[in-house]
Amino acid sequence: MTSISPYRVLFLSRRDTARSIIAEAIMNQKGAGRFVAFSAGVAPGDKADPVALRALARAGYDASDLKPQSYKAFAKAEPMDFVFTLSDTARGEPMPEWPGQPVTAHWACEDPLRAEEDPVEIALVYARMLGGLERRIETFMQLPFQSLDRISLTHQVDAIGKA
Repeated sequence: MTSISPYRVLFLSRRDTARSIIAEAIMNQKGAGRFVAFSAGVAPGDKADPVALRALARAGYDASDLKPQSYKAFAKAEPMDFVFTLSDTARGEPMPEWPGQPVTAHWACEDPLRAEEDPVEIALVYARMLGGLERRIETFMQLPFQSLDRISLTHQVDAIGKA
């Protein structure tokens, strides 16, 4: 891939209140200088999920400026290098032709709103989701981007989503 650094990455989910916001915070902190991440939703919520924000804070991530936004805002924005859907809802939506023809993949994540009302279960769901996204993002950031052609890179990011 011949894109200039930093690589631009968009994470999409249904509401952009938890999964994609968590992914954005992780990538922006862990990939500072090499990656810049954004998040959006197909039906964005009004505000970020407070449980997601607390989970990020406990893990040492800054999420102070993160808020839900529509994926449509990125259809005419600067080109993205990568677009990852994190929810089956986002994956099933007809997406615009993204500027820059980014590499896309589906990295399914558990929907935290489907957790039982038990606070312990909710905390476990968020911890699993955050840990899983950290592992995927760390694996992704270790890819040899400059030495992979588009097809190879697509296979690699798909494999990360299935791991």
